[in-house]
Order: sequence, then structure tokens, then C-alpha cells
Amino acid sequence: MTDSDLNQQQWVDFLKEVTFFSEVGKSSLQQLCKHLQKEHFDADDRIIHKGDVGDAMYVIYEGKVKVHDKDHLYITLSQSECFGEYALIDDEPRSASVTAMEETTLLKIGTAHFVELITTDRGFAQGILSVLIKRHRELDIIQERLTVSKRDLELANSKMMGLINGAMDAIIMFDSNFRILVANASAKEILENEDVIQRNILFFMDEESAHLLEKLVSEDLDGEGNGMNTYLPKVVKVIGSKETATLNEGTISRYGNEKKSFYTLILRNIDERLQAENKINSLKNQTQYLQEEIKELTSGYGIIAKHRSMKKVLDLIERVAQTGATVLIQGETGTGKELVARAIHMASDRHEKPLIRINCGAIPENLIESELFGHEKGAFTGATASRKGRFLLADKGTIFLDEIGELPLALQPKLLRVIQEGEFDPVGSSDTVKVDVRIIAATHRDLLQFSKEGKFREDLFYRLNVFPIQIPALRDRGSDVCLIANQIMGQYSGKLNKEINLLTKEEEQLFLNYSWPGNVRELQNLVERAIIVSQNGQVDWESIIPNALKEQATELSTEGDYIFTSQEWVTMEKENILRALRKTNWKISGEKGAAVLLGLPPTTLTSKIKALGITRPV
Repeated sequence: MTDSDLNQQQWVDFLKEVTFFSEVGKSSLQQLCKHLQKEHFDADDRIIHKGDVGDAMYVIYEGKVKVHDKDHLYITLSQSECFGEYALIDDEPRSASVTAMEETTLLKIGTAHFVELITTDRGFAQGILSVLIKRHRELDIIQERLTVSKRDLELANSKMMGLINGAMDAIIMFDSNFRILVANASAKEILENEDVIQRNILFFMDEESAHLLEKLVSEDLDGEGNGMNTYLPKVVKVIGSKETATLNEGTISRYGNEKKSFYTLILRNIDERLQAENKINSLKNQTQYLQEEIKELTSGYGIIAKHRSMKKVLDLIERVAQTGATVLIQGETGTGKELVARAIHMASDRHEKPLIRINCGAIPENLIESELFGHEKGAFTGATASRKGRFLLADKGTIFLDEIGELPLALQPKLLRVIQEGEFDPVGSSDTVKVDVRIIAATHRDLLQFSKEGKFREDLFYRLNVFPIQIPALRDRGSDVCLIANQIMGQYSGKLNKEINLLTKEEEQLFLNYSWPGNVRELQNLVERAIIVSQNGQVDWESIIPNALKEQATELSTEGDYIFTSQEWVTMEKENILRALRKTNWKISGEKGAAVLLGLPPTTLTSKIKALGITRPV
């Protein structure tokens, strides 16, 4: 142990015997002693001058001092006594001078550190408050000894009470008969009564809490308790005069003497904390849905729009975001429909609430109703517990219904009811649930044509189509494809820890020449693959972009002596089949099918598609 640690321990033991700190625990005193200053004075040295503004209080460690005004002596103080305490609660000039009567050592306690401990250390505050209340009851004696005026006493008392009333916790002092002696502003608030002095504290508690308090006080008076300076073992329920109930945790301590005991009850309202815990439990249900969304939101790239077609989309987003209108986003697969939905949500007044996403085409038909609207325990086989649906999770927020064209016909009336009435019945429940949800839907289908074919309800289509937004395909956005490619390259190069050079003018032309049937999603996958195979920051884009490879092969075919490798033939055949499939919208057989264009039997084409690993973009 260092000399400094030894000094601090000695000071803690010394301060524990000082009346002013007698109710403060040793751990709190250790924090106080970290900032103590030890000062020495010779006989007749002036310690405090009358009229000076105080910034500290003093404890006499050794020696003796006198409190006086010129030749008028108020009092003499010796070891373990304090002076200058008012400097802890105000910045008024000192009302008297203090002079050393002999060689004296003082412990100086700065106002700033004392106030910090009062604010942050509950045990320290509770101990000091207990002593202050005791002093408050002895003010008459102090008045006689110090001959101060009644006005000064009232001012000191109000400042002490200000310290108590300024506390956010409810502070209630009561006697052994449970009669309230002091109650601060926070206490009067939870008791819902401004006139509580001399009232029985037990009358403001429910039966269980009142019994607990009676037991603690009774055990203390009988000497059966383990000391009255402890946390309450249970949560206390306080019922105010207006019947408002609050749940509180707290501490209780005793002060007084052998003849009479008084108690300090400090209560902290935990209703908000319990509500927060309930909210956290509710949010746990949302977490599984939001994790993927949060990951995407932090990916770093958003909507890049320099082409007029996409700027028009951004303009529509701004116009509709602040309204509550239902939005239908249409566009090819991979064009960024979900990104537009997020932009609408974040620009709306619901941005602090959740955006819940569901892909209507990715969930089995027998489960999607439960996913959307929730279910009660036992509603169907396997429903071992009740579950909130995504509409309820999105309450006060936004729900994004991706691939709405895949929603089963049988479920569409229930969705129509939510849009029109803002209500639904969970599966297996007869109770109607009300929600306030903004609906954004997306599809790559022609819903109007679907409705004419009986595959989608016409009334639901018109309800969804209040504010349509058509997202252009990537091939129709001009140089946006190069800007997006460079942005994605920056993201993936950091993610994959590989430096990559941005596109040159010649390389940009390769991107502009390709039709991008998979749109931005295809671009993302292509760029990621390119960075993985890159060397020294260089990418052979002609071998990565399908169109570029085909053009290269065509140029080589004009040279009569060029011999194609088997891999080149496979690549060209795969590209040729893909081109035919795109042109026929992936229809294989029939008069307008890809097999006719290629001059192949449908069965042969199907075999080639499997052999070449050709899959339709999602």
C-alpha cells in the first residue's frame, strides 16, 4: 500500500467519526478522500476572512480554531468539528472569520467534488441528507450557540431543503409512528398530494408494501434487524391520493438516538423502466425481421440517380413520403424496388418506427397468413404459442409487401380489409386487432393484366395503385450503370480487402453496351465476382461482362484460321441460349418459345439449360 493510500485510509477512518459524515458509508468516504487537501496553519493564522466567497468546507484534523467577527467570539471548534459547510450549498460571502488558535491541521473538502458525489453517489447523498435532517431538528440549539438571526436560519433551512427537493428520487422522512415529517417534490408527485406532513405513510401503499415497511421498522425497533441502512427487499407499490399506482424500488435508513428513531425512505419510480423492458421484449420479436434490413441499410450505397428517368423516381419519393398514401412500386427484378421503399419510409414521419419487410412469394401459401397477421396458440397444428404477425410489428411504421403479385387469392380480401379498415383478425382469434400501418407494395408483374385474368383481385389492385412508381430498368438509365458500378466496387473492395481501379472510359463502354437483364442485382454479383478474381487492382472486364465476351468471340470468328476452344464454344452457346430465353421472356416451348428461335426440340433445349447451369434470375 502506498503512502497516499495509507493517508486516504486514515482520513476515511477519521471522517467516519466526524458527525457531519457519520451516516456516510466507507466506500463513499473513500471517493471523497481522493480529492481531499491537507492544510497546515500556525497560531493566529487567518483561515477564512469574513466576506470571502467560500469554495470549500473544512474538518479539523488537529488543533483548535475560533469563529469570530473582529473581537466578538461566536464559538471555538476543535478536532473532528467542521466549519464552512454553507459553501457546499451556496456561493454567498462568509458571514464570519475563522482563525487558528494554535498549530492546526485541516482537511479541505472542495465544493465541486462534494456536489458531484451528492449527484452521483446515492449512499453518500443519503448519509449527508440524514445528518442534515438531524441538524435541521437542532437548529434552535445552533441559533442559541451562534447567535445568528432568524432570517439566516430560515435561509439555511430553505437551502438544505432545496438540496432535498432537487432530487429526482422521492425522499420521505417519517417517525417510528409512520408520520411523515419531510417529503420532497418528487415524493409529493407520486403521493399525488401537496399536504402530506403528519399523514401516515402506510396509507399511501398497498397492503403488501405497507406490511413490508411495518416489518422493517418493527424489527429495527426490537433490535432484530441487521441494521437499517439497506435496499428494500421488494418493489414497493405506492398508491397516490388520485388512485394512481406506481412501482418503486428504494432504500431505507434510520437516524436518531436511543430515545427516538426517524427513518428516511428514498423511492425511485421504475414504471418507465418496466415499460422499457416490455418494449425490449416486444422488439425481440422484431429483431429477426430487422437484422437483414439493418445490414442492408449500413451497406453504404443507396440510390444513385443522374439519369432523368431515375431523378423522376426520386421526385415521386419526395412527393409521396410525407403522405400516408399506399404506394405500388413496379419494375423488373433487381431494379431496386426495396431501396425505393426504404427511401419512402426514411423520408416519412414514420422513420423512427420499424420498416417490416415480407416477400409474399418466398413464404409457403399455408404459412403466409400467420406471418402477416399472427396466430393464437393452438390455431393450427404446430402453433404451440401465440405469435405477433408482421402487420402488428409494423404498427405506427411501414410494411413493405414485396412480390405482392404472388399473394394467394384467398388471402387478398384480408389484406383489402387492412387497407380499408385498418384492422384484421389473427388466425384462430375472434378478437379484432387495430393497426396504423403505411403499406408499400412492389411487383415485377403486370397486376392489371393479372386482375383481368382472375389471378389478382381488381379492387385490391386499385387500392394498392393509389400512387404508382415505375422504376426504370438499368439498361434505360444511361451512365448510371457506371456510377453504380464504381460505387459498388468501392464497397466490395473494402469488404473483400482488395484494392480495385475504377472504370476507364473504354471499360465504361463495355457496361453501357450490355443489356443487364438482371439489373442492379446482376451488376452487384458481377462486380463482386470481378473483384474476387482481380489481380493487382486490375479486372479483365471483357471476360466478366457477358456481352463483351460474345463480341470478342464474334471478332475472332471473322479470322478464317482461328480455332475456338471447347470452353469458348460452351460460353457462346450459353450466351446464345440466354439471349433467346430473354427475348421470349423465358418461354421454352410453343410458337413464340425459345426452342423455335434456336431450331431445337423443346426437350433438347431443356437438357442444354440444365447442362449449362442456366437459371432464371429471381
